[in-house]
Amino acid sequence: MLFELYYLVRSQTDGRYLIARPNADDASSYLLLFRENFDALSYLNTHAAEVANRFAVESIPGTQVGNLLKRWGFSGVGIVTDPLLPKVEFLQHN
Repeated sequence: MLFELYYLVRSQTDGRYLIARPNADDASSYLLLFRENFDALSYLNTHAAEVANRFAVESIPGTQVGNLLKRWGFSGVGIVTDPLLPKVEFLQHN
């Protein structure tokens, strides 16, 4: 995971990242990561087509993910393995 390049989705309006909250009773938030740029775009076009133009796809090296999680206070990452369903694998950060 450290030496891979990931893609994430960020709001052009307020700069916030696209996150998931898998448990509605918990305030934990997970940063959504995509393995390919086109996966992130597919996710946006499938699940948020009406507002997709308000978001940008950014790349981040795996070595910087931990720092980003700490800076924004995320509980971990959600790696999107299928952007159309969507299917997400959640990993908690310690």
